Amino acid sequence: MSDPVPSIRTSDSERDRVAQLLQEHFAQGRLDHEEFTERLSEVYKAKTVDELSKVTTDLPERDLADVGRVAFNENSVPPMRLRDPALMVPWVLYGGVNILCFSIWLILFLTTGATYPWFLWVLGPWGILMSVVTFGVLAVQRGQGED
Repeated sequence: MSDPVPSIRTSDSERDRVAQLLQEHFAQGRLDHEEFTERLSEVYKAKTVDELSKVTTDLPERDLADVGRVAFNENSVPPMRLRDPALMVPWVLYGGVNILCFSIWLILFLTTGATYPWFLWVLGPWGILMSVVTFGVLAVQRGQGED
């Protein structure tokens, strides 16, 4: 008879990877605190790959919530559009503040005759900044999409 082949020794990085996997399962509620600490101590005592794999045999390799989901590259960001709330909210705020400033100027103009258009100091610089940021964000995302 031949001798059984000894299991391959495990490394610290493999133990750390399994420990992180256990932490994720603990955070997702698959393990209670007591079971998590028991398994974690087994991970750091493991000398071979077989001992290490026994710790996670009853746990799924990946999150079961991902099974029904369409695969999504974690590094990719969906492209931003002009109607995206991240761009629309600042523009609506910009419009609201400028309508308020213009209304105050119009009331002062009609009641006191003050003609200096001070509201342009709010409208102009802020509008230029908003335009640069908006077109910059869209251009950067368009450039990343071509990679």
